[in-house]
Amino acid sequence: MFFNRPFGFNRASSRISMAVVSVGLVSLLSLASAETQEEVDAREGKEFATQLASGRPERSFTNRAVLRVRDASGRKELVPLQIVTRIESESEWSVSYEALGGSGSETLRIRHRGSEMPVYEKGTRDIAFAGSDFTGRDLALEFYHWPVQRMIRRPKPEMRKGRPCRILESATTDSSSPYVRVRSWIDLEHLQPLIAEAYDAQGNLVKEFSVGSVRKVEGNWELKDLEMVGEKSGSQTKLEFLFTSP
Repeated sequence: MFFNRPFGFNRASSRISMAVVSVGLVSLLSLASAETQEEVDAREGKEFATQLASGRPERSFTNRAVLRVRDASGRKELVPLQIVTRIESESEWSVSYEALGGSGSETLRIRHRGSEMPVYEKGTRDIAFAGSDFTGRDLALEFYHWPVQRMIRRPKPEMRKGRPCRILESATTDSSSPYVRVRSWIDLEHLQPLIAEAYDAQGNLVKEFSVGSVRKVEGNWELKDLEMVGEKSGSQTKLEFLFTSP
């Protein structure tokens, strides 16, 4: 073994050893710098998506809300909604969406565990919730858990809703998904999606999600409403939050 050898080796062998070490370090640095921009975008995209997916709420709370649904024919419906967010542990939380009236009365409960894929404990992931344009996949922001993530580079942050954003593109090969690619604009400060565009395998825009406005309640900024537009169906749903309670 090397460490059992005597320390009295000559200077020539020492110089050779240092040269070998130097060459090795240069090789490692070369390998590190050889990472392509595409690989960097994929690595940073995966890290960013993991951060977004594992962002647990700070506390448990209940939202009263309404779904304002307008179908392709122009018919409108108002569905009262209760949303209960419950902290289960340091890395686990659940969100329950309960439609309290209207033709689409039902409950959807989603359990989140860090960056793992959400679990749908009640309700389904692909059927429109309470007759709206939102599915379980949409409400769970499931695309941040997809296997392929990459950052979209711009010379400077793009502005959306008056806010500087980073752009993340998510993709999946899951043939059961109604859309396979999502491009989202993430608020740089609050790390919240402001706009998300979902595309099918043919590159057609399927639906578009956008945050409406926010309001300040007891010193904290809270989301006031968000909207989902079904580009193929011609329908539209606005989710309005009325108030929040502990």
